Amino acid sequence: MPERKGLTAVDGNPLTLVGGEVGVGDAAPEAELVGNDMKPARLSEYEGRVRILSSVPSLDTEVCDMETRRFNQEAAGLGDVAILTISMDLPFAQKRWCGAAGVELVRTLSDHRAADFGEKYGVLIKELRLLARAVFVVDRDGIVRYIEIVDDLTREPDYEAALEAARKLI
Repeated sequence: MPERKGLTAVDGNPLTLVGGEVGVGDAAPEAELVGNDMKPARLSEYEGRVRILSSVPSLDTEVCDMETRRFNQEAAGLGDVAILTISMDLPFAQKRWCGAAGVELVRTLSDHRAADFGEKYGVLIKELRLLARAVFVVDRDGIVRYIEIVDDLTREPDYEAALEAARKLI
């Protein structure tokens, strides 16, 4: 499995990302995840829609919490855009978090079983077996049109750039 260093860190300490490298213009890889209902979920369920894929280390941390709430807030004004937050959190923990946070417009998906998303999108952190903070915007045809791998897990992504990329595709 390929490894890349220097793309992200935690508090300035470099981390290693494992998996394939996805680029703008590439077909978005399919990934099998687990929904909050414990059933398999696939990214292909959202074919034909613009998608914002937001990977986060854990919803139970401050920055991930803020990020997912922000995307949930923005979702109301985006129309037919699917916003998916993907983490290694267990599905029942994601469901509990969404209920407590009032998050209803963002769908949370778990990559805990096989790290399929993390490996295919190249955001699996070797040292932590968590996902890096990253945002991928995918068009209706399944082509990646925007990518941000946040340089430090303690920082939020560039919301405006991701949202603008999605708006251009609607």
